[in-house]
Amino acid sequence: MARHQRVRGTQVENVRAALDCEQVRDLLLALCVKLGFCLPPSEQEWIVSEPPLTVYDFTDAVFVGEGLDPATADKTLLNRVRMIVAAAFATSKELVNGKT
Repeated sequence: MARHQRVRGTQVENVRAALDCEQVRDLLLALCVKLGFCLPPSEQEWIVSEPPLTVYDFTDAVFVGEGLDPATADKTLLNRVRMIVAAAFATSKELVNGKT
């Protein structure tokens, strides 16, 4: 069962999706521009080459790439990142587990 979290009245579902390289790069760029999460090139390439398949795992990877611990990070910032990631996952052409 997918985990959910309520963020300012909006439910963030831990969707599973397979993003392609272009989608991952676009998402990382959006996180950089909108929230200042501008990962070093080596961290970007790691995420692009093996993108996490869930909203929560992708968000955690971004925080780790920034040198932050998602478990102790500011919850408001964590939720803002999750919302952007969730939006990208929701528009993915290839949802995992037979969902399209």
